[in-house]
Amino acid sequence: MYSNVTVIGAGLAGCEAAYQLARRGVKVKLIEQKPKAMTPAHHEPGFAELVCSNSLRADALSNAAGLLKQEMRELSSLIMEAADACRIPAGGALAVDRKAFSDYITQKILSHQNIDVECEKAQALPKEGAVIAAPGPLLSGALAENIKDTVGRGLLSFFDAAAPIVTGESVDTKTAYFASRYGKGGDDYLNCPMDEAQYRAFYEALVSAETAQLHGFEDDKVFEGCMPIETMARRGFQTLLFGPLKPVGLRAPDGTKPHAVVQLRREDKQGRLYNLVGFQTHLKFGEQQRVFRMIPGLQNAEFVRYGVMHANAFIASPGVLSADYELKSRPGLFFAGQLTGVEGYIESTASGLVAGLCAACDILGKPRPRFGEETATGALGAYVSGYAGADFQPMNINFGIISPLLTNAKGRDKKELISARALASIKRIAEDL
Repeated sequence: MYSNVTVIGAGLAGCEAAYQLARRGVKVKLIEQKPKAMTPAHHEPGFAELVCSNSLRADALSNAAGLLKQEMRELSSLIMEAADACRIPAGGALAVDRKAFSDYITQKILSHQNIDVECEKAQALPKEGAVIAAPGPLLSGALAENIKDTVGRGLLSFFDAAAPIVTGESVDTKTAYFASRYGKGGDDYLNCPMDEAQYRAFYEALVSAETAQLHGFEDDKVFEGCMPIETMARRGFQTLLFGPLKPVGLRAPDGTKPHAVVQLRREDKQGRLYNLVGFQTHLKFGEQQRVFRMIPGLQNAEFVRYGVMHANAFIASPGVLSADYELKSRPGLFFAGQLTGVEGYIESTASGLVAGLCAACDILGKPRPRFGEETATGALGAYVSGYAGADFQPMNINFGIISPLLTNAKGRDKKELISARALASIKRIAEDL
């Protein structure tokens, strides 16, 4: 066996990093505070808990999220292995049974002979040896202060939000109907249609509903990609009709086109639980019941989880971290997950995968893989480390940060060509590894 690496945090990024190290014969000490201590967003004791949506977004290669997931599959990602094994119907998206997903990863980590899990709350980064810090964006206390001191810059933060979950049996299927947008996939979503009058009444109730008080931050720090439904609604009466309530491609069984549609996505294979898609919120719990039960089909909805909002922290990474997520001022110390300024489940996983691979290569005396900006994996690292503006903010993967391709192709065809180029590069890296 080889030298030890300390990984802090058993979320998506930490588990991926630990696994990439361990499968190459490197001994890993994985420090995770659960179940002894829980953050406000966590509810289950297992590793890699999905605290917001259970969707890992689009799976097609014409979508940057689909490309990133396929790159990680080529690189033998544990998280993608678990996601594919725990997949549930979700049209063109990759959604998972969140408990089965967490259980799968937890078992893989706990049973690996090269991973020693210590259940404790890390108070500081180890001063020596290789370290991958993936504590998640809800870190606080002594570790947060230690990371601030180590990085040399204050942590930034923004608000993130989660959507409510209701029981499937409480949804009125005489009103709601099963369908996927444009018929992509099976009948994977429950759709709650609204006519114009119902939409107006819902909109007016939503924008006037009472929200929970936010301490220490302002509403303008809400991340655009995870905006509370009430904040989005206040941007204009029509805004929701072009966002989470858009009716296009979702005709009712009688062939009519609703004025607006609220979609519910399965949380588990059995369809016992459903997530209100796009309904992340920080309305007070009583207000969530009152307003969301105005949605046709949800008049008797049983809420098993209310929408919540929490502050996510991230490092001002440009110029501080390298494209490998290594702290420039301290070689051997890597950061991973949303703390680096990537946003989203798969993006967090990708950062952990890169950090784990690079740390392993250093220990084994092998050259690090070089993920160029023609790959989604490399483009994320380049964005985090090299953003030149003064307003650095967390970013989901998108084709805009991947190196352009000289071609006359446009639209979907162009994106698929970019994906083909990226995967060719990733396959070469995988072979070298």
